[in-house]
Amino acid sequence: MKSIKEVQNLKNKKVLTRVDFNVPIGDGGIIDKKNDWRIKAALPTIQYLLKKEAKIILISHFGRPETKLEIASPRLVSLGRRIWNLEYSLKSVAKRLEELLDYKIKFVSDCIGNKAKSAVEKMQVGEIILFENLRFYNEEEKNDKDFAKKLANVADIYINDAFSVSHRAHASVSAITKFLPSYAGLLLEKEIRILSGAIDNPERPATIIIGGAKAKTKLLVIKNLLNKFDHIIVGGIVANVILKAKGIDIGKSMLDGIDPEEVKKINLTDKKLHIPIDAIGCNTVKKKIELSAVGDIGDYKILDIGPESRELYLNIIKKSKTIIWNGPMGKFENDNFADGTKAVSEAVTNLKSYKIIGGGDTIAALNKFGCLEKVDYICTGGGAMLKFLSGEKLPGIRALK
Repeated sequence: MKSIKEVQNLKNKKVLTRVDFNVPIGDGGIIDKKNDWRIKAALPTIQYLLKKEAKIILISHFGRPETKLEIASPRLVSLGRRIWNLEYSLKSVAKRLEELLDYKIKFVSDCIGNKAKSAVEKMQVGEIILFENLRFYNEEEKNDKDFAKKLANVADIYINDAFSVSHRAHASVSAITKFLPSYAGLLLEKEIRILSGAIDNPERPATIIIGGAKAKTKLLVIKNLLNKFDHIIVGGIVANVILKAKGIDIGKSMLDGIDPEEVKKINLTDKKLHIPIDAIGCNTVKKKIELSAVGDIGDYKILDIGPESRELYLNIIKKSKTIIWNGPMGKFENDNFADGTKAVSEAVTNLKSYKIIGGGDTIAALNKFGCLEKVDYICTGGGAMLKFLSGEKLPGIRALK
């Protein structure tokens, strides 16, 4: 994988830089400063390009804009055959980026076509442009080569600085590398270096905590890392699936559509794999909350780990020197089922050990419990992180080789 640092002369070069500015935007288009960490993560590469006197063209997706057949709102604008939902415009991001960089950002309300081309042609050395949401074009997620070529036509060099979308074969991540000299940005390099180091050479004991949903991908992580880590702690739906596969009653608990027989391909008897021994559940009909031993759940749905499981997990965490965490222990958004995730959050972040977290729910949980600032590294993409930890080759990284 080639690094942008290998390019000898970037002065006056038009550098198309794929970032991830997919951040929460509140009412009035205001970005919560507690949730702008993805924008902040991209700053080192942007500042590097400014120092090298490049012309910087930033491209990003934002959310999943729905295609509308009729204009039913002033926030919907017809553009040719397409209708764009401007609630998913990146214009608000441009304002926040200006504040963080203390530098003028020009927002362009398209990412291809005459408007984009004209804006780039007028650029001076050291200027920064942010193009409109890539996903306003369906071709982006289809990895369409013609769309990628149109994106590439305005630039001299392409940089992928968005690890968080590098697990997706999208036009701005994969196909575009066929049309421009392509390099990794500083953030992409950093994320790969940190995750690779944590997998291949962690300070021991090394523990990975896996919870929440997306059980199919997370089970692949467990399978890949079971022989590489000292401990694997599970919670959430991931734990439900493993308990079910071991023949343990989980009542009405969610399984994420996973066939328990598939789970048996993992060595479920490995002593390094730690599963809950008790749980906090809720009766699906009576809405009654109750503590039960796993295997005695009955008509209840598991929504959090119980106190004995917390004690077991905290004892492991406190001895760990490296921790990777993706996924909460339960339905932490509801205070009735937040104790497990809160206990793990506090135990992990109070350690001097090296701590890496990823995934939107994990970040939201740490924010809720006031622990996020104590983490050593926040991975910008939970899905990409999981794919990487599972040993899968990411299309965006493969395209740079």
